Amino acid sequence: MKQLQKWGGVAALYEALAYIIGFIGFIAVVNVGGIADPLDKVTAIVENQGLLTALMLIVYVAWGASLVVLTLALHERLNGKNSALARTATAFGIIWSVLVIASGMIYNVGMETVVTLAATNPEQAATVWLAIGSVFNGLGGGVEVVGGIWVILLSVAGLRSGTFGRTLHYLGFVVGAAGVVSVVPALSEISADIFGLTQIVWFAWLGIAMLRPATDEAAEVVTPAFE
Repeated sequence: MKQLQKWGGVAALYEALAYIIGFIGFIAVVNVGGIADPLDKVTAIVENQGLLTALMLIVYVAWGASLVVLTLALHERLNGKNSALARTATAFGIIWSVLVIASGMIYNVGMETVVTLAATNPEQAATVWLAIGSVFNGLGGGVEVVGGIWVILLSVAGLRSGTFGRTLHYLGFVVGAAGVVSVVPALSEISADIFGLTQIVWFAWLGIAMLRPATDEAAEVVTPAFE
């Protein structure tokens, strides 16, 4: 087994685990996003800054870094040198990685600013956090369209090359569609949740497939990837 494929599989499993940690941490433990009142939200941030910082590092910064490894491994596995579709998927994977890492860093740096302001001017801290939250959500904290496109492109490329098996890629279309639909304001919350939940299964399945010994997948080819 090639080293990059091995680390790609490990990265995919980490993505799934980080999603689980995120759902538990941001919903069951400290649900800052579910607090409507801006001042109450600032209070929750001040009280839980350490935990929120750790969660953002795990679920966003480290997650985005792992996605780079996975994206490069999939580029190799899907023969990115010869497939324009696989190369396009790789580009979207790297873009998504950058957006996720940037989101996590902006959130953590923004928390430091808000916590400092809250000690003297809670109202101003609330206003600042509204701005930070908008940037965070715009980059990738609430809209998953870039990730959705990445998964759809990978699924099409995988089907055409016969890599990993069709069922995983059919699931990928569901995952990707949920991500793309999250750009619609009225559907953003529910579609983002569906995207995250289905990606847990998709990442875990993908990671296991990548860690298995390579097999002859040529028999499953549907049609060659476009050049």
